[in-house]
Amino acid sequence: MSDVTANDGAIARIDTAVKSNDVVLFMKGTPLFPQCGFSSRAVAILEHLGVEYASVDVLQDQGVRQGIKTYSDWPTIPQLYVKGEFVGGSDIMMEMYEAGELAELMEEKGVKPA
Repeated sequence: MSDVTANDGAIARIDTAVKSNDVVLFMKGTPLFPQCGFSSRAVAILEHLGVEYASVDVLQDQGVRQGIKTYSDWPTIPQLYVKGEFVGGSDIMMEMYEAGELAELMEEKGVKPA
């Protein structure tokens, strides 16, 4: 299997996760056991908002870990998607959360608290 085929498979898995979940967080680790401070902060923000979300542990799949950066054209992880739209990483999430914009975005997109 060539790298292009492997990357296409990872991109397809990413695309499926983004399109089949209202809110999805690509992160290092899991919500119960984040593997970096930025992922931990992203989880804390989503938990505080009380919305249901899916998570993808990029450490479990090197193709996804690299592919997500191409998919979003964003160089860092974690990455948050809401209703198929890339929102940003943990710094952007934090800024939006503190300004009340992340809660507004969830409401505008029809994402209800769990």
